[in-house]
Amino acid sequence: MEKTKAEVPYGTLELLILKTLETLGSVHGFGLARRIEQVSESIVHLNQGSIYPALLRLQQKGWITTKSGTSENGRKAKFYSLTAKGRAQLRVEVENWERATAMVARFLEGTS
Repeated sequence: MEKTKAEVPYGTLELLILKTLETLGSVHGFGLARRIEQVSESIVHLNQGSIYPALLRLQQKGWITTKSGTSENGRKAKFYSLTAKGRAQLRVEVENWERATAMVARFLEGTS
């Protein structure tokens, strides 16, 4: 069965970013996008038009912070890290995701 690229449902990208930052620690935007693609087994494809606006929203909410640095290839880059507020929000987002997917699963099973 051939894998197709998937659209990330609205709000899900923030959860994926928060969880990836929790796992990896400080990482630049390009590396973050590639890691999400890797974990999704290339089903999700993220470009600059999707990852960077999401990172800006998370930063504005105080869930992540940025620090300037140098990437592996010697280029200037912003490195993103999870804040304490972001760690707390990640727990909330995971609970919301689990509740939502359990509800959808009930409908798919036909036991509504």
